[in-house]
Amino acid sequence: MGQQETSRLFLALWPDPAVRHALRAARDAWTWPRGATPVHTDKLHLTLHFLGDVPGERLRAVLDGFAVPFAPFRLTLGQPVSWPHGIAVLEPLDAPPELPALHARLGEALMALSLQTEARAYRPHVTMARRASGVTVPETGPSIAWDVAGYALVESRAGLYTVLREYPTS
Repeated sequence: MGQQETSRLFLALWPDPAVRHALRAARDAWTWPRGATPVHTDKLHLTLHFLGDVPGERLRAVLDGFAVPFAPFRLTLGQPVSWPHGIAVLEPLDAPPELPALHARLGEALMALSLQTEARAYRPHVTMARRASGVTVPETGPSIAWDVAGYALVESRAGLYTVLREYPTS
């Protein structure tokens, strides 16, 4: 019997071109230590839930199962932080209540689909770089206003990200 085809998936706030440009500028304002791996511009996003490997035959149900109601909101990013294990991130300056509410609704959708939710507490962020131990964190970051009007289900395969479906506000 052959190996079952799976898709490595995550739910994310996927930036529009203007926000992506602002995130790229924020990433490029850091001075990266030798060996650091800045996140490619096309991959900058804010993860809502990491799903991991999902069997291919479940994909259609998963695509339909993640349509949850939510209202648009503004997220303001701008707090540069160096996390343990060399992860450099940009965190929100404020976390509007709509963000954890969306995270919770998507968590309920995960459970309804019998998919695992992460045990760790949710810490919204955009990863700027990996292997960045010893980075000098900028004293202040840019203030990036992100008008969130949807989220996306994204597949990660062979280092490439593909948006499988976008879910606009309802």
